[in-house]
Amino acid sequence: MIPYGRHSIDADDIAAVVDVLQGDRLTDGPAVARFEAALGAVTGAPHVVACASGTAALHLAVLGLGLGPGDAVVVPSLTFVATANAATYVGATVRFADVDPDTGLMTPETLEQALARPGPGRPRAVFPVHLNGQVCDMAGLTAVAERHGLSVVEDACHALGGAAVLDGASVPVGAATASAAVCFSFHPVKTVAMGEGGAVTTRDGALADRLRRLRTHGISRDPGVFQEHALAFGADGAPTPWYYEMAEPGFNYRASDLHCALGASQLTKLETFLARRRSLAATLGQALAPLAPHVRPIPRGPTDADGWHLFVVLIDFEGLGRSRADVMAALAAAGIGTQVHYIPVHRQPYYRARDPDLHLPGAEAYYARCLSLPLFPAMADGDVDRVAAALREALQ
Repeated sequence: MIPYGRHSIDADDIAAVVDVLQGDRLTDGPAVARFEAALGAVTGAPHVVACASGTAALHLAVLGLGLGPGDAVVVPSLTFVATANAATYVGATVRFADVDPDTGLMTPETLEQALARPGPGRPRAVFPVHLNGQVCDMAGLTAVAERHGLSVVEDACHALGGAAVLDGASVPVGAATASAAVCFSFHPVKTVAMGEGGAVTTRDGALADRLRRLRTHGISRDPGVFQEHALAFGADGAPTPWYYEMAEPGFNYRASDLHCALGASQLTKLETFLARRRSLAATLGQALAPLAPHVRPIPRGPTDADGWHLFVVLIDFEGLGRSRADVMAALAAAGIGTQVHYIPVHRQPYYRARDPDLHLPGAEAYYARCLSLPLFPAMADGDVDRVAAALREALQ
């Protein structure tokens, strides 16, 4: 079976994890700092906070911005549920934005439409999602956000290695030059795998400090912020070595040294991974060209500034007289794994109950046609021909 996505683990990745296992610290050790420094070098962000998952990263960002009841957060409906849930966790209202029907990306126009639509809560933040690895129009989105006084948090869980165009320059995703924070996932199907893991990048040092506290139960061991001086300091004025304080509740969202050692090793191969994904995507696109117009890859930007997490095609199932379920079953029988990314979140029962009449035609048109085909660095060139041939057969 060729899965739709798979991690690529080499001997050096295994050696990095074994080195931690043979060391003194399995968590809260030096591998975490090394991973954060490596991700900072890749993204250009001055502050990186590693955490347990992409979902934890999104939740930490919401907490760090102080969002809560009475606030509204704009989220595109075409995303994984975690983007919306992060706002829900803190009692904020999710306001769903529509997306471009061919790319699945939120646009400045659909953001404006979401903000103009009546709803509970005062809009305070927007979470653009770089779906499939393709980067949103950050210049346009931030211009809208600034007009409405919104904080911007990028959900870049698909987009490590991609780049945005800002003021005519290519800026790495994660640099956080157009946002308060950027959230990443290092799940095994992502370009860089940690097993489970995530990170938040930011240019705001105070926000980074708060995120570090929040990922560890809200606890700080910094004497400079201690409030209970009688407990914190001895008679000589020196801080007592065991002391810590919790100024606000946090979570156990730490990433272990095991995960971070693997992540740091994987980051050294990021450009190699991306180059292979781009090559495979170009070859697969050519192999599928004879199936047009009924099958076409989602349109991509004119440059290589794409994280290439997923290879998604838009299929006219209705015009072909085939159901998506039947096509996926036929592909599975041929040894080809596929997936659907994603069911529009506004159609999920929890959110549908809160806005039963919401209709987002772009998201629903994208969802009706999308199918994720295999794309990962370990694919052989022959696998591309096998995928294309199996899809042709499944659609006949």
